[in-house]
Amino acid sequence: MNVAATLRELLLPRRLITLALLVGAWCALWGDVSIANVLAGGAVAITVTLVAGVEPGQGRLHLFPLVQFGWLVAVDLIVSTVSVAWEILTPTDYTDEAIIAVDTEVASRAHLLMLVVAITVTPGTAVVDSDADTGRLYLHLLHADKADGIVEHVQRLAALSCRALPVTSGATLGRGAS
Repeated sequence: MNVAATLRELLLPRRLITLALLVGAWCALWGDVSIANVLAGGAVAITVTLVAGVEPGQGRLHLFPLVQFGWLVAVDLIVSTVSVAWEILTPTDYTDEAIIAVDTEVASRAHLLMLVVAITVTPGTAVVDSDADTGRLYLHLLHADKADGIVEHVQRLAALSCRALPVTSGATLGRGAS
């Protein structure tokens, strides 16, 4: 690949957004937005995106489903934090813990990872195991009576993650493989 083609690839709008997000993450990891961190983050981001390479058809981003996914996770964080805080502060223990299996229709391991992170960061629910070949998640719940709603919610998050970050058929999970 020549230098002009590499520069054109780096200047695509989606690539610029990816680079900006990676630089932002770099600065967040260091806890400071400084010229040195922005330059170092930019160097790391450019290197990572060039080395990783994205096949045609991958790396697309659908903003509306991604915003919906982020909104749902943000609401989950708030609601579950209040719920767990209430559970801790009240003298009566209303927990009825359970571990449930949730089958998801994720298209790739990246979507499964996205789900695992989104679920685990919310208090009161945690992923205790996952099967990357089938897309099944095993969740620990504080309130077993909410299991049906949580299954539907996780499946909705899975659908949004797949719509937000579509992948080509070659990158899908190995369902049905022996």
